[in-house]
Amino acid sequence: DEEFNELCFEFGLELDEITSERDIISKEKGEEKAKGASDTVLYKIDVPANRYDLLCLEGLVRGLQVFKERINLPRYEKIIPAQGEGQKLIITEKTVQVRPHAVAAVLRNITFTKERYDSFIDLQEKLHQNICRRRALVAIGTHDLDTISGPFTFTAKAPSEIKFKPLNQSQEYTASQIMDLYRTDSHLRHYLHLIENKPLYPVIYDSNGVVLSMPPIINGDHTKITVNTRNVFIECTGTDITKAKIVLDIIVTMFSEYCEKPFSVEAAEVVYPNGKTHIYPELAYRKEKVKPELINKKIGISETPSSLAKLLTRMCLKSHVVGNGNNIEIEIPPTRADIIHACDIVEDAAIAYGYNNIQMTIPKTYTIANQLPLNKLTELLRLDVAAAGFTEALTFALCSQEDIADKLGMDISATKAVRIANPKTAEFQVARTTLLPGLLKTIAANRKMPLPLKLFEISDVVVKDPHTDVGARNYRHFCAVYYNKSPGFEIIHGLLDRVMQLLEVPPNEENGYTIKATEGSAFFPGRCAEIFAKGQSIGKLGVLHPDVITKFELTMPCSALEINIGPFV
Repeated sequence: DEEFNELCFEFGLELDEITSERDIISKEKGEEKAKGASDTVLYKIDVPANRYDLLCLEGLVRGLQVFKERINLPRYEKIIPAQGEGQKLIITEKTVQVRPHAVAAVLRNITFTKERYDSFIDLQEKLHQNICRRRALVAIGTHDLDTISGPFTFTAKAPSEIKFKPLNQSQEYTASQIMDLYRTDSHLRHYLHLIENKPLYPVIYDSNGVVLSMPPIINGDHTKITVNTRNVFIECTGTDITKAKIVLDIIVTMFSEYCEKPFSVEAAEVVYPNGKTHIYPELAYRKEKVKPELINKKIGISETPSSLAKLLTRMCLKSHVVGNGNNIEIEIPPTRADIIHACDIVEDAAIAYGYNNIQMTIPKTYTIANQLPLNKLTELLRLDVAAAGFTEALTFALCSQEDIADKLGMDISATKAVRIANPKTAEFQVARTTLLPGLLKTIAANRKMPLPLKLFEISDVVVKDPHTDVGARNYRHFCAVYYNKSPGFEIIHGLLDRVMQLLEVPPNEENGYTIKATEGSAFFPGRCAEIFAKGQSIGKLGVLHPDVITKFELTMPCSALEINIGPFV
């Protein structure tokens, strides 16, 4: 296990944990539920999101074998059948509105076992979740070619005109009934919205009118593949042709090793509505040139061109030195769609070299770091406010709209709050514009503690500001609350005086601070004051209104102080 963990790390992966189904279930649901679950050891491996070629056991093992130099990288080839013998997929113009693109290929004389079959299905699922963006960009369909006869037609029809027996169902349904059927299906209901409101639904037929699939929802039962399937027809339909090509390439390269002639794929012809034809899969190999000094400089190593070429070859990028060692020519296989720029090649060289083997060096640039003045002031204030007997709290920067508006007796539009576009919970709808609700919620959660409760927080609040480049601005606020059987206004006032003393701001009008009586929606009438310093209003202090206290589920009087400490930096 340790050796494998090391190998994964060297290859740029992470062995997340070694577990079993039984362990997973007992962790999540308890020992009782785990009885009878499998004890087979499972390795959970984290794969980077750009490496689609490592999403199944076949690709992962192949990658590791090449990395360990046990095998050479296989050469994938596409076999173009004789004229008129190959499979054809004809796209009609009706698909333009729903899913305009389609690609196809055939895996001939493949031998499945239970494990290979499971891996084949699992890879499709992983690709659907990842590069296909939950089937929005691409949907994959795999069919038993011996149950159907080409040419195939990819078209779009009204839901009431499509009728077939969906995968693993016992009877035929129309497309509208299928939508209703899967509305409660935990797995498929997430994809219904992709075509639900379109006037026409995409569908693929064979020459006898048998439905292969209704992408991106479900395949037909007639063409379903089993462990005994020998010839697999693969179609990928989608809204993004580039992604569709990548997905097709990944599936055929991963599983062509089980074909009678390993690593060979039979090409299929796709006919577009304008009459043009294209052969898929592309399985394109391309060559790039990178200078060895660029690789060495970017990583911070000094390897010879030939050893760099060897490192890259171990990462499935077959490389050799050209032009007197001035360049490395790299062949990028169809499995590596993630190689877009020279920096991707440099990264792979670094992984093969081993991040742990790169010597640490002190950077050539000479800089002296300094603490941000605002943070320095914040740190100093924290210590002294704590010394004054107050306990520091750290609360969430996001809160609900009610916390900063309704509960404090304000209108949400007056708060200038920044809203979250798609909040996961009602607790996190807006960025806070004041620290007070966070502290009051903290007191509410600690009502069992002995009184008095004295809390403070120094953190950022966020308000909209059309004049900044991002449309919002942060202010560093200091907020303190005192919660006891009596309001304790004098204690909060005393804390204000102590803070001003620490900031060396005298209590006078000319160059110091003053407080003036005012009214605030959150405060008790006649018990609220505004604080002025440096010629501007910096905040308020006072006794909280009973309505505010009850809305935060508190029962005792409470006084509070909140100021902006930005002007004192």
